[in-house]
Amino acid sequence: MTSNIDLIALDLDGTLLAPDETISDRNRQAIRQALAAGIRVVLVTGRGVDTPIRVSKELGLNLPVICCHGALTKDFGANRTLEHVPVPLQYAVPMIEFAEAQDLSIAVYVEEAFYRIAGSHIFMQDMRGPGWHEVPSIREMLEEAPTFIRFLGAESVKRMQAEFGDLPLSFRHETWGDLVECAVLNRDASKKNALARLCADFQVHSDRVLAIGDSRNDVPMLRWAKIGVAMGNALPEVRQAVRYVTSSNDDDGVAHAIERFCLPPAKKSA
Repeated sequence: MTSNIDLIALDLDGTLLAPDETISDRNRQAIRQALAAGIRVVLVTGRGVDTPIRVSKELGLNLPVICCHGALTKDFGANRTLEHVPVPLQYAVPMIEFAEAQDLSIAVYVEEAFYRIAGSHIFMQDMRGPGWHEVPSIREMLEEAPTFIRFLGAESVKRMQAEFGDLPLSFRHETWGDLVECAVLNRDASKKNALARLCADFQVHSDRVLAIGDSRNDVPMLRWAKIGVAMGNALPEVRQAVRYVTSSNDDDGVAHAIERFCLPPAKKSA
């Protein structure tokens, strides 16, 4: 059997990463086999740059990483930004001023730097990473259009949506355990758009792409790719949106999909 896949696009949280944020041996082995077969592998994540760059290096990937829900594509080998689709300042500034005046929980991403108000609640461990900075006022330090804005917690999301929900922006709602959040992005920023641009750069047609993910923001990407695979742990609406479903992220779901669609039977992991 010859694989018809030239590129694999992998989400991180809930997909490649297990619940404890590790990568299983079987997933690593399947990725190694795909790379050895000449298949490109790219990470496509809602996270900032730190984790996807670290994971890419660990796995020996040599493609740029697509971060921040598709708003930022970074060539970490050349330390160069390939694509940045920020929230226009005309919309970002009023939202940030409102959040600060109303004492709402927000985080603002400006390419590789992430900002939160000094003393604000830490909702997730990745908010303690080296790229994060505490500032007295995000508005006062903001000089350029931010990559995206996160409203954190049910109250912040509710107030923001009521005040700014009619703006021509993209609002990505996610739930992580007890945390409700909404990421606010430029309407042109998406995993699907960023992946399509990257594939065009490498002259890879969507008919030769395998994409794997678990979240709502993965669905357009999964449906754009020739083979879109939802994780077994994905929301029902995500699983129903695509043709294929693999096992969960704590049961080597990524490896099962790669083995099924990319690797000859003789080379499958044991």
